[in-house]
Amino acid sequence: MITTIYPSDHAGTAQVQALLEKEGLRMDANIDYTCAVLDDAHQVIATGSCYANTLRCFAVDDAHQGKGLLNKVLTHLMNVQQERGNSSVFLYTKGASAPFFCSLGFHEIARVSDTIVFLENRSWGFPEYLKKLQTETGAGVAHGTAAAIILNANPFTYGHLYLVEQAAAENDLLHLFVVSEDVSFFPYDIRDRLVREGTAHLKNIVHHATGPYMISQATFPSYFQKDEDAAIRSHAQLDIAVFSRIAQALSITRRYVGEEQASRVTRLYNEIMLHDLPLAGIECRVIPRKEREGAPISASTVRRAIQSGSMDALPALVPPTTLAFLQSEESAAIRKKIAEAADVVHY
Repeated sequence: MITTIYPSDHAGTAQVQALLEKEGLRMDANIDYTCAVLDDAHQVIATGSCYANTLRCFAVDDAHQGKGLLNKVLTHLMNVQQERGNSSVFLYTKGASAPFFCSLGFHEIARVSDTIVFLENRSWGFPEYLKKLQTETGAGVAHGTAAAIILNANPFTYGHLYLVEQAAAENDLLHLFVVSEDVSFFPYDIRDRLVREGTAHLKNIVHHATGPYMISQATFPSYFQKDEDAAIRSHAQLDIAVFSRIAQALSITRRYVGEEQASRVTRLYNEIMLHDLPLAGIECRVIPRKEREGAPISASTVRRAIQSGSMDALPALVPPTTLAFLQSEESAAIRKKIAEAADVVHY
């Protein structure tokens, strides 16, 4: 039988964790639904999980492999996704398991060797996304350099603006991607709006949404890796694999990132990009952060100021368009959420 493992089912959860560990995996930090196949003794012999419209944490006990249990779990989870209204579903798995999922209708988008493979249930999903990016770009530039920046902008600051202005000045065309996932204090529609308003004076920018293909560290599956550093490396490498396909479609030859000193996670991410992007024919340029009073300006700095009630510090940290939003009633709910948060400093 197949059953839902609820968070309150501590015994069931422990069995799922034990099975994952037995198969060299661990329970992912981001899961909102888990199912399991039970044997006659009510022991977990197969499992799989969801997070939003992604599938992850598949495992089948060695003694029960070859019985179609993984297919049973996948079918159940796809029904869950259908009930959620998700027609586009993504899946992460090890390289050895990828052929199985491909045989059931999934299509590979990118991979990091045999460590992790990123798949989608729609064969036309990623190609359509690339076409959308090309349509948004239009004719672009027939000759010259095209660069890219990927921002979360939670919210858009003078630090972000400095990075964008540097890249725009050094290239004929700048593709500016804003992370679409809503895992931040500021929702995507607000972040995208503030980025567009804050860069309206720059005429060689094309704005894009990352869609579901360039995922954030917050929702990257970590259950394949033994520790945090391994998870960061895999995320960066998968990001590069996906971005390389996007860069090829848009003739992007440079990617810009902000220098990082405080965050070990972002610093490691940048180191990997500096090494791996040139292997894909893409230059990686690290730009020193814009500073205020000797400290880098970051979105975390802005959120800390909001949390502490230091609204008078904001004019020096954010462009006038972002400042107007933060001082408006429209931002009241976001400011309240930040004020009540236990931690506003992200990696």
